[in-house]
Amino acid sequence: MKTYKIAAIPGDGIGPEVIAAGLEALEVLAKSDGGFRFDVEHFPWSSDYYLKNGFYIPEGGLEKLKTFDAIFFGAVGSQEVPDHVSLWGLRLPIAQGFDQYANVRPARVLPGVTSPLTGGQEIDWVIIRENSEGEYAGNGGRTHRGLPIETATETSVFTRAGVERIHRFSFELARTRPAKHLTLVTKSNAQRFGMVMWDEIFFEVAKDYPDVRTDRELVDAMTTRMVLKPQTIDTIVATNLHADILSDLAAALSGSLGIAPTANLNPERQFPSMFEPIHGSAFDITGKGVANPIATFWTASMMLEHLGQPAAAARMMKAIETVTATKLHTPDLGGKATTAQVTKAVCEQLK
Repeated sequence: MKTYKIAAIPGDGIGPEVIAAGLEALEVLAKSDGGFRFDVEHFPWSSDYYLKNGFYIPEGGLEKLKTFDAIFFGAVGSQEVPDHVSLWGLRLPIAQGFDQYANVRPARVLPGVTSPLTGGQEIDWVIIRENSEGEYAGNGGRTHRGLPIETATETSVFTRAGVERIHRFSFELARTRPAKHLTLVTKSNAQRFGMVMWDEIFFEVAKDYPDVRTDRELVDAMTTRMVLKPQTIDTIVATNLHADILSDLAAALSGSLGIAPTANLNPERQFPSMFEPIHGSAFDITGKGVANPIATFWTASMMLEHLGQPAAAARMMKAIETVTATKLHTPDLGGKATTAQVTKAVCEQLK
């Protein structure tokens, strides 16, 4: 029997609630499948841990994480810790330290879910976000603090290697989808160096994929296209910042951030990849037992796919869709169900 080592980092807010639900569903799935099992180790790294110890990841933490097959991540962010401290303290050191350069975010309206968008049922997208450099490279600084001449710089960093590899990854993924259609999103009319290079490299790489149809959109125009012409979109590739924003819009147009999954992939598998629901800490509902676990179940399905268990991944998605179709929905989708009730229903389907 195959054993997968999973590092569970529930983190902050509703993270512990939904990761617990996700692990419960994965355990049920593994038992009913019989061909694999999970060896899960829990890591207490969170904002509470930071406030107690002065750091999110202890010395040697990343070295230990390297030994796992995948990382199952909840959320990071606390009302007691500045957002830039928590993000750069936990999530980004893992994503950048393990070169998880391909962030993959599917968006689809699940059965029984109503999109707030007229024509929203036509949404079936995958947004691919460059996850290692660009606007979130961390290159910059502040000087002369508190003085009238105080200066802050935030420098986007684009490398040919980084841009080419995310484009190749995107073409390979687009090639597996029925539409075989990839849209490049940049802002190269105003950002004339890094973004123009993005465009140029995209069309260089496109020559190697004559079977994939391509088009190009400026990021501001892409927001309107997602709302007005969702049926014209299939797979999107964009920079770290732009895809971060567009994927949240995609999740909302699909019905709720509570159903949207994410995979942070190191495609070469030199390091473990990290899988997390998109919704963040959600302080407003923390501890109320009404967080939507669907995003975590979908994230778990993506993790199973990455681990080489496509049949189990498909079973997880089938269970999710069967439950959402029954209208057993948490409040974010207009229902009254609890996290536990949705989790129980999905687990029953997996049995």
